[in-house]
Amino acid sequence: MSKPLHLGLDHFDSQIRNALAKGLGLDAESLKLERPRDEKLGQFAFPCFRFAKEQKANPKELAQKLADSFQVDSITPSATGPFLNFQIDPSALVKRVATDAAQSNYGAGNLSGKVVVEYSSPNIAKPMHVGHLRTTVIGAALSRLAERAGHDVARINHLGDWGSQFGKLVAAWNRWGNEGELENDPIAHLLQLYVRYHEEEKEDETLPADAKLAFQELESGEENETRAIWKRFTEFSLREFNRTFERLGSEFDFVRGESWYEDQLDPLLEWLESTGVLEESDGATIVDLKEHGIKTPCLVKTAHGTTLYATRDLAAAKSRWEEFQFEQALYVVGAEQNLHFQQFTTVLKKAGCEWANRIEHISFGLIRLLEGKLSTREGRVLSLTEVLDRAVELAAEIIEEKNPDLSDKEAVAERVGVGAILFHDLKHQRNKDVVFNWEEVLSFEGDTGPYLQYSHARCCAILRKSEREAPSFDSINLELLSDSPELFVALGRYPQALRESWEKREPMILAQHLLKMASAGNAFYRDKRVLGEKEELESARLCAIDLLRKTLADGLGILGVPTPEEM
Repeated sequence: MSKPLHLGLDHFDSQIRNALAKGLGLDAESLKLERPRDEKLGQFAFPCFRFAKEQKANPKELAQKLADSFQVDSITPSATGPFLNFQIDPSALVKRVATDAAQSNYGAGNLSGKVVVEYSSPNIAKPMHVGHLRTTVIGAALSRLAERAGHDVARINHLGDWGSQFGKLVAAWNRWGNEGELENDPIAHLLQLYVRYHEEEKEDETLPADAKLAFQELESGEENETRAIWKRFTEFSLREFNRTFERLGSEFDFVRGESWYEDQLDPLLEWLESTGVLEESDGATIVDLKEHGIKTPCLVKTAHGTTLYATRDLAAAKSRWEEFQFEQALYVVGAEQNLHFQQFTTVLKKAGCEWANRIEHISFGLIRLLEGKLSTREGRVLSLTEVLDRAVELAAEIIEEKNPDLSDKEAVAERVGVGAILFHDLKHQRNKDVVFNWEEVLSFEGDTGPYLQYSHARCCAILRKSEREAPSFDSINLELLSDSPELFVALGRYPQALRESWEKREPMILAQHLLKMASAGNAFYRDKRVLGEKEELESARLCAIDLLRKTLADGLGILGVPTPEEM
């Protein structure tokens, strides 16, 4: 477990577990505290069921016994049935959380080692559709969470720029391609060609033959006309992708398509041969995985001599291990690729790669249209650019209605609209499917990105209106904030939210905690007058507002959601 450098409520968690461990004669690391169902009972709860059984005691009696013997300054225990609850003294709570949260990099962990994160990975010559949203935003968020935990992160965009589909596309281009349409709107024209290929191949037997020949020419390694066409498609696609990545705030350390590993495919096959895992089957080269519980073999070379997606993933994994010696390699790829990841990681293990256990498939559910699954082949695509543009348009309408005098309205609309899309995705559990519809995604009320952005902007507005710098916590009387423990409990749980989000590979945990933090903050400045109080009290409350602003901005930044100062 990554222990934060700036603890917040984790400081009290550690104190409580250490005291309980002494009473139970156990290691503190083996104990885990929970949150009481009713937080009026305290900030922490300890269920006694399992430990009572081990000590052959009644859970209720054990809870009372532990309460009677518990002695930690500023922490009051109380037994409620089989649970032991702990209430932190408000003054001690505020002082601890305020001191920790005021530090830079609040909630940072002390892990180390290299983490490789592969995400986004769109296919060349096809538009980025709304289905690419999840891999891009989840991968970017996990990369930032890994860095906050202490890891050195390598972000990789593994472009789909190789494979038999490019043979199909080249065959379609040679028959129906139009230079004017390609120059005017390259991705739309290439998609049109791809869809037309699949419509006409059923009736035209020469099309698949042309496609197969084109892919063989592409894989030949020679600089021929087919490869020149493929390079043009790649350049056009990257230009379009980069516009979208810039809007989403996604950056990559390495942009390496499948083609980057082209010269490593033959050495890979030779290495696999040397390990004795390869077999011939109907002219194709496979790895049989039945002994590992996988019925479908992993096909690494077709009978026609061409490689496959699995071959290139094996080459990429081996290359990344040799380059990075990673602690973990995360592949943020949809759940429908589960079998592929089971196959290719099992091949590596069978070939004797102990590091294969460090590979993690970070799966996620699909985004679906109301009428069904997204499919490029069928041409039913909801462009990601279209989604972002529509969100920004709606944000602009709301700004015009509610704050028409706002300066730089277009830039704010972009940040609010894109933020709405990003947060809508990340607030969901990643392994659940998300049905995409405009009404839900672009709602600006409830548990949304714009709600969090507005909470941040409101903090900024209060600080601006004060017309002075927020005083530092070491210069104010923190006792004056002890009547607002709810806000400081929410701020104090931030390190835990960061840690759990990384450990469980689940950005939703952080997203949901930010909503709780904003709710506590809104209650604070609704119930407590900040400006116009006596100077000492105003200073204390301004500090609390500044701390809320800072922590919201930090958490939203980790999720990739922009934080405008005015809305």
